[in-house]
Amino acid sequence: MTFAQMMIPHHEQAVQMSDDLLAKDGLDQSVVDLATEIKAAQKPEITQLKDWLTAWGEDENSMSHMSSMGGSPAGMTSDDDMMALQHASGADASSLFLKQMTAHHEGAVAMAQLEIDNGENADAQAMAANIVKTQSAEIAVMAELLTSL
Repeated sequence: MTFAQMMIPHHEQAVQMSDDLLAKDGLDQSVVDLATEIKAAQKPEITQLKDWLTAWGEDENSMSHMSSMGGSPAGMTSDDDMMALQHASGADASSLFLKQMTAHHEGAVAMAQLEIDNGENADAQAMAANIVKTQSAEIAVMAELLTSL
């Protein structure tokens, strides 16, 4: 349950970061493709997480669980960093997106690993395993893209 409550805002922020980047011109096509893939992967997961919380009779935004796990989900991008991404352009935006999304994904992988290790719902653990797999692969792609910008 806590995994779902923390992963929803985390995924929503990744989608917002991708949307912010995709609204720009003059971007490296590989970065555009990656941002598009991130949105395509995370939007259905958000829906699934919300559906689970509804089925479990839980509130989507239970702050009591958030505070018990240290406040906000791991890897969340600060408001200042979100603004920097919104105002960046071209290659600077691509580079900033890749750096911010790498840290963001590292937080998601850490949260997902906790669910794999300690979770009690098999479906949530399966999603967590998929998040570890896909986002770890995307982290490697982002590291490679950063060297080529």
